[in-house]
Amino acid sequence: MYRAERGLFELRRGRALYVRSAAADQATEEGAVLASVEGLGRETLERFRWLGAGYVRLVVTEHRARVLGLSPSGNTRAWSLNLNGENPTEIMRLSSAVAVRPTAPCDVREASAAEAAGLALVRLGTLLPAVVSVSADLARAGALSGWLADAGVLDVTSAEIEAMVGRPQVEVTYVSDAPVPLAEAEDARFVIFTETNGLLEHVAILIGQRQDWPDPIPVRLHSACLTGDLFGSLRCDCGEQLRGTLRLFNARKGGVLLYLAQEGRAIGLGNKFRAYALQDEGLDTIDADCTLGFGADERRYDAAVQILRKLGIERVQLVTNNPDKMRALEEGGIHVAARLPLHGRINRHNLTYVRAKVHRAGHWLGEMLAGAGDQNDTASR
Repeated sequence: MYRAERGLFELRRGRALYVRSAAADQATEEGAVLASVEGLGRETLERFRWLGAGYVRLVVTEHRARVLGLSPSGNTRAWSLNLNGENPTEIMRLSSAVAVRPTAPCDVREASAAEAAGLALVRLGTLLPAVVSVSADLARAGALSGWLADAGVLDVTSAEIEAMVGRPQVEVTYVSDAPVPLAEAEDARFVIFTETNGLLEHVAILIGQRQDWPDPIPVRLHSACLTGDLFGSLRCDCGEQLRGTLRLFNARKGGVLLYLAQEGRAIGLGNKFRAYALQDEGLDTIDADCTLGFGADERRYDAAVQILRKLGIERVQLVTNNPDKMRALEEGGIHVAARLPLHGRINRHNLTYVRAKVHRAGHWLGEMLAGAGDQNDTASR
């Protein structure tokens, strides 16, 4: 797994990675040299063309394949298609833009195990989920073997990547804590946790003294939102929910807010802004994320369950409008005794966002939309 973690670091730096996987009969190996589309430069692309004698492929998720009109079927999560001389800018458009199609003829197939593993790795690293690929077999390619050695290209197995990406449950460890008085709640303590793979840090914000906390304990799972939480963006209601939760906990003499490092529904800050640009072209939040190759919501709440357990919290009043959060805690063994709704305010910038939450993601915000009245009409103009 250590090599897979190094592989993720290499891909995030824009470097190539050699991924090898055993064939079904375990007698032979197949492999691929991969690089992330995000940050792909001309020099790297030309090297790939040299390695593949001009034959370079693009690997994308099933969500992106549908956008490209490739009509993926079955349970295949990664698809591979041939490139036809596109430059890095054109490959980025093919991987992320609306209303773009591959140039004909297009050879489409299910991604190999090595290609799928590389795609899963960039996805884990919140890079754009797309990689370029050249099929390679070190046993029969002396030039390739020499180049990999000279360029210091790391090799990793698909099994190592799958072990890292497919772990059934995230584990977290305590890092540090300190009191941090807040405008909404002076008696606050921040407790820092990190995931054991070192990729993400999460914060538990404890309001009030534990002996004074209500039973069950008010808890909110809040995914980080730089634009809303820090700058007060009007495109979402995140900042209002964050500060409203802190005020609620302060009034109730206590509560725990888990601030989770899941920017943009866990697609990362860069992809979040790509999604914003697609929304400005007329897509809602879910269609924008899927256009980039992600699912409707990439968040997981394993870390939240682990943090609550480490804090000794087993029974909660969950402050949420999201049924997925309630389900995740219950499945993780945290009893949700009650739900406390939390509403922000609708404005002309976030109306489409809230509507998508209600009508497509099933969030309990219908009352918020219905109660907007004339403001709802004003926002749509």
